[in-house]
Amino acid sequence: MSSHDNHVYVRSQTEFEYLKRKRRENMRTQVTTFSIMIFLTLISFTAVVAGFSKYYIIPIILLLAAVQVVLQLYYFMHMSEKNHNIPAYFIYFAAMVGFTFLLTFITIVWW
Repeated sequence: MSSHDNHVYVRSQTEFEYLKRKRRENMRTQVTTFSIMIFLTLISFTAVVAGFSKYYIIPIILLLAAVQVVLQLYYFMHMSEKNHNIPAYFIYFAAMVGFTFLLTFITIVWW
């Protein structure tokens, strides 16, 4: 027996159909999420092109950007799948630290 012996696992028809269905669902979810993010980007561009007040545009763009970050984390970075608890914890902690940092310096600048 040589060290290069390969063990080949042949999937059954049921396993093949299951994987095919799961991959189709995953692709559909990613395409839908991508479409939603493109739509949110178009809303942002439309708000700027329409010439709305910057006091209206800036919060809208920041809100839409936050929604896109969440969508990207959960669907493109696969954070919605099982066994991603520890990376999710670090991401949430980093977001909390970043938000606190931003809030602190905005408060210092304005007061």
